[in-house]
Amino acid sequence: MDDIVKKALEKWPNVPACRGWLGLDARGHWYLRDDATQAAGPFPSSRGSLLAHEKLIDFIGRNYEPDGAGQWYFQNGPQRVYVELEVTPWVWRIQPDLSVVSHTGVSVTARECLEDEQGRVYLVTDLGLGLVHSNDTTLAALAIDAGAWTHLAVAAAHLPQRFGYVMSPAANGSVHPSH
Repeated sequence: MDDIVKKALEKWPNVPACRGWLGLDARGHWYLRDDATQAAGPFPSSRGSLLAHEKLIDFIGRNYEPDGAGQWYFQNGPQRVYVELEVTPWVWRIQPDLSVVSHTGVSVTARECLEDEQGRVYLVTDLGLGLVHSNDTTLAALAIDAGAWTHLAVAAAHLPQRFGYVMSPAANGSVHPSH
């Protein structure tokens, strides 16, 4: 977490969290969801505006983490901005050497490879579960063929509970302290 964010938390410790305003899609893109977008429907059917500002995207990535209930958020100064997930809290990019990097730019180690009933490929890493970017499924197949990863079949509907993450904090309805 950025030092400026830590200082803001100290200065303003009781800022209410917000839900529904930020979404992460299956390709690792962030979407800003204003009131009109939220009124039009849940994420991802109503996505909002694609964030393209690199410094903002990097800031979100550096300050992105889960709370104790498995709800992922971006710590925006003193306020938690909970994230609506399309699939998983992480999206993995596989490099040509078969190393793996998160959508936030963090290098990870793959521990397990999973495939759901739709053919989507997931990796369990030292950071947790994430979806392999659709452009990188060929590289995932190469890793499996090379014996670097063994893949197991899973049901996509069971992944949030099995790996402890909440797809939609806005729809979750639970109230958790913001800090």
